[in-house]
Amino acid sequence: MWYSQTISISPKPRGFHLITDEITAALPQLHDTKIGILHLFLQHTSASLTINENADPSVRRDLEQWFSRNVRENEPYYEHTFEGSDDMPAHIKSSILGCALSIPVVDGSLQLGTWQGIVLGEHRDHGGARNIVATLHGND
Repeated sequence: MWYSQTISISPKPRGFHLITDEITAALPQLHDTKIGILHLFLQHTSASLTINENADPSVRRDLEQWFSRNVRENEPYYEHTFEGSDDMPAHIKSSILGCALSIPVVDGSLQLGTWQGIVLGEHRDHGGARNIVATLHGND
């Protein structure tokens, strides 16, 4: 079985946001998958996807603080500045973290670890809605 769908994630403020529930709610086909892979591809260059802590929100706040301090805005060597001071740093953060994830599925559940969740990194002040292409491949 192959299934593909584009999931629209509502606009989020800058930071790291747990979106596991939004992803699974949009994919009822997961529940019928005995064994497979869910591939997620974010169709944006100024946001990212990662798997990280799902219980303590301070981890996501610390990630935002680290990235903001290490990939600064308004650096004099940035050429790509037309879309605002947060744009080029957002592209760098997206390149560091990436825009795709593959997650095993067994007996209708994502095989994330106990403390793992799917996290959207929103690297713009006003990034807007984000689209994720979800492709599920497996046996039902």
